[in-house]
Amino acid sequence: MADQEIIDQLLHLFRERGHRQYGEQVTESEHALQCATFARQAGEPAHLVAACLLHDYGHLLHNLGEQIADQGIDARHENLGANYLARYFAEEVVEPIRLHVRAKRYLCWKERAYADGLSDASRQSLSLQGGSMSDAEARAFEAHPHFASAVSLRRYDDMGKVAEMVTPSFEDFRSVLEPFVRPSP
Repeated sequence: MADQEIIDQLLHLFRERGHRQYGEQVTESEHALQCATFARQAGEPAHLVAACLLHDYGHLLHNLGEQIADQGIDARHENLGANYLARYFAEEVVEPIRLHVRAKRYLCWKERAYADGLSDASRQSLSLQGGSMSDAEARAFEAHPHFASAVSLRRYDDMGKVAEMVTPSFEDFRSVLEPFVRPSP
């Protein structure tokens, strides 16, 4: 599959399912665009902007409903999305996506103010995702090669919940995604 087709396929799923809410005051598409916009405005490297755009792609891949946390279900969207995206994108984009839930758990361990500032939906999902890390989990996570990118992604994830925020379109981020598409075999 050509690079453009891969990106077209990803953007198609945002158009098809991105209107869904996920416990916040924004849709999946709005959240993705806000996270990427905040990262871009902060001057983050392109791989992190791409990861911000795609970090919740796993939510688009499952059909478990919009309020699955209310049902006590953790769809493990971070792994679902990362495993799918790993077929098409470079590691520096995919691994922060895989780790962004662990980054939330880490930040809850590291910073009391972070945990206190989580939205109700993030608190609810945190309990399903294992809660704050233990000391041993946190130390191991800090040693991960994609630790810093995952923590940065998580902070943008927390920011991307602004109702009615105006952002660029998905097409405006196409050029950010293109360099990270893996060559087809």
